Amino acid sequence: MARSSSRKPPDAPPPDAMPARIEPCVAMLVDKPPKGRDWAFEVKWDGYRLAVHVEPGRVRIITRGGYDWTDRFAPIASEARQLGHEAMILDGEAVVLDDQGRSDFGLLQRALGRKPSLHDAREILFFAFDLLYLDGRDLRRLPLRERRRLLEPIVTGRAGVIRLSEEVDADGDEFFRIACAHGLEGIVGKRRDKPYHSGRRPDWQKIKCVRRDSFVIVGYEASTMPGAIGRLLLAARKGDGLAYVGGCGTGWTYQESVKLRELLDEIVTDAPAVALRRKGAVFVRPVLVAEVEYRAWTEEGKLRHPSFKGIRERAADDAGVCRLDS
Repeated sequence: MARSSSRKPPDAPPPDAMPARIEPCVAMLVDKPPKGRDWAFEVKWDGYRLAVHVEPGRVRIITRGGYDWTDRFAPIASEARQLGHEAMILDGEAVVLDDQGRSDFGLLQRALGRKPSLHDAREILFFAFDLLYLDGRDLRRLPLRERRRLLEPIVTGRAGVIRLSEEVDADGDEFFRIACAHGLEGIVGKRRDKPYHSGRRPDWQKIKCVRRDSFVIVGYEASTMPGAIGRLLLAARKGDGLAYVGGCGTGWTYQESVKLRELLDEIVTDAPAVALRRKGAVFVRPVLVAEVEYRAWTEEGKLRHPSFKGIRERAADDAGVCRLDS
């Protein structure tokens, strides 16, 4: 492994001890991008937050929760040994990209072997966005702009599994609009002049893209709470019929859920509008439409993180109902 220069002047300060683990800095969720020249923006990656510890003789990959997942990310650990430094801690996100270059959490889970897939661990990329320790120096006290200045020469231009999470020099509102238009999860804004602090901090802010569509209610699953709904079963238009797109189990109060179940129990049917077998499902005539906010579509064509926002009658011309083949 390549080594950084080891000769130091006689009056150099003693090296900082390398932390065994650093609790990550976590971005606060806000509604709008921050404004001002002190803010830098990046894509919000949809994956696993990791710290890559390069130490003399070994590499450790630590999850946000403090677990050692080095074996699960072996290609990242192997490449980290080749970055030219004896000791460092990279902060970043492990992701798998879809065919349009967007990070996809479902693809990442398959690559890690949670579900059968054609993907393998070599498709997992690590996008480094911060450098917390380097060859005897704890960099957390430095402002972000200095940490990035030290990080970029280490990972810029690499085409392997370790890559740089690029900063975007753009107005936050415009960058957010473009990110959402391209189907990304969102953006992150970070103060260039601030040191690194563990925990949830206003110095880092995340703004998530949220989509909203209308879906036909084709059934429900009962809640463990008396008289309430656990999940709505939803469908979108496809061809001349409907296709199941998953369930929605959040977005209502208990009282609202009870009223919704009373409404649906009046239109129960023995002829499901979609080809779906779910134990305990109660199917209804497809005459009501739910307004739903969600983050994205999964690889299987299901809604990711749906939240119920309202209900209306289904129009005769299906105006506004989401169509999968449009």
